[in-house]
Amino acid sequence: MVDFIDQNIIEIRERIRASAKLSGRDPAEIKLMGVSKTHPAEYMLSAAGKLDILGENRVQEAADKRLDWPSEERTPWHLIGHLQRNKARKALDIFDLIETVDSLGLARMLDRILTETDAYSFPVYIEVNMSGELTKSGVVPQEAASLLERMMQYCPRLSVEGLMTIGPNSDDKGDIRKAFEGLRLIRDELRSLSGLHLPELSMGMSSDFEIAVEEGSTIVRIGSGIFGRRSAG
Repeated sequence: MVDFIDQNIIEIRERIRASAKLSGRDPAEIKLMGVSKTHPAEYMLSAAGKLDILGENRVQEAADKRLDWPSEERTPWHLIGHLQRNKARKALDIFDLIETVDSLGLARMLDRILTETDAYSFPVYIEVNMSGELTKSGVVPQEAASLLERMMQYCPRLSVEGLMTIGPNSDDKGDIRKAFEGLRLIRDELRSLSGLHLPELSMGMSSDFEIAVEEGSTIVRIGSGIFGRRSAG
């Protein structure tokens, strides 16, 4: 029933290898995330062992899928959708990493919730809106350094490990490449300013991941390219 998922993963990994080779990178540096929005948990479980990361856009959908998730399946879960503050506590319970921190208010709320636990160094990425599109979340590029500085000052229980962006809604490959290159350059600047390693760049989806790999992505987020077209919802 889900043989097509296995084949799709094989094909995506081959395309990652080809793009990495084109840009002189080691394909082992690039992690493959399967994004299963609206697809059943059975699809996720079928793919989990062949993926590096599982991604979900919605906190409640992920919570529902994890109810019967087998404890022995340890593939990490990342939240890649916008996080509403009233879902912050649940997100910390469900996910191993949150990729979409885009404000100090959200970061401080997460940090405050973590003070109620024994958790330290909960991993997060800062989401940057590289396209300037109003429909996308993320801190504007010019404020990324300030946000990171304030998170380091006020959110000791959060560990910023990288940056995330969504490519522009454009057919212009030049625009897409510019956005991904821009995030890499911001990451390099933030490394110098903060002293943090910031090893991860989460960028690239089914339609543009090859460009993202060429521009330095370490995590590509693939939904329809693995699981097929989304169901309604």
